[in-house]
Amino acid sequence: MITNNNVIPEQELLYDYLLVVDPGTHINNDVMALKRMIAQELGMGNTQFSQANISLFRSVFPVRFEDDFVSLLDTIAGRQSGFTLYTSRFDHFEQQEDKRTIFINVANPKPIVELHKRILQEFDIKSSPYKPHITIARGINTREFDLVYDHFYNQVFVRSFQCKSFTLLRKPAAGGQYETVKEFFFGDEALRGHEHTLFNYAA
Repeated sequence: MITNNNVIPEQELLYDYLLVVDPGTHINNDVMALKRMIAQELGMGNTQFSQANISLFRSVFPVRFEDDFVSLLDTIAGRQSGFTLYTSRFDHFEQQEDKRTIFINVANPKPIVELHKRILQEFDIKSSPYKPHITIARGINTREFDLVYDHFYNQVFVRSFQCKSFTLLRKPAAGGQYETVKEFFFGDEALRGHEHTLFNYAA
């Protein structure tokens, strides 16, 4: 019998896990239009765009830890109350010497910054600087940035949405597309849904 020593046991497969807040269909559609505009300006055809989101946490670990991860996130979500987030100005930051990212700022970051802090504490991870934002263009070079940033300089993107949940995504660490693992509704939202179900049942 011939065995392949390069085959990784399924429980040891590495996944890239990403925890995000979904700003909703309306904001996502507006962000997609901006991404398409940038792609058109830069001559990028048939580009696949990721959904608009605010990233909360990202880590790579074996799939065998996923159930424990989900259980901890259930606990965090159950203790969390919903809140409203407002977007504001466009901005950018430099990732490397020739890589820049354009994004939309969150005008009232405190509630989501506190949520991020609680997540890190739950996983016993030291707190790190965190700036919640919605990415418009990631890792473009200086030439590309100079071509498109006039559209965003000193401009605002005023929207708001109710943050009632966060969603865990995953993709193989080796590459691929993110898929949804689970959406975690916050405690007050879950309770509201439960009360609604009881009311219907009683009726």
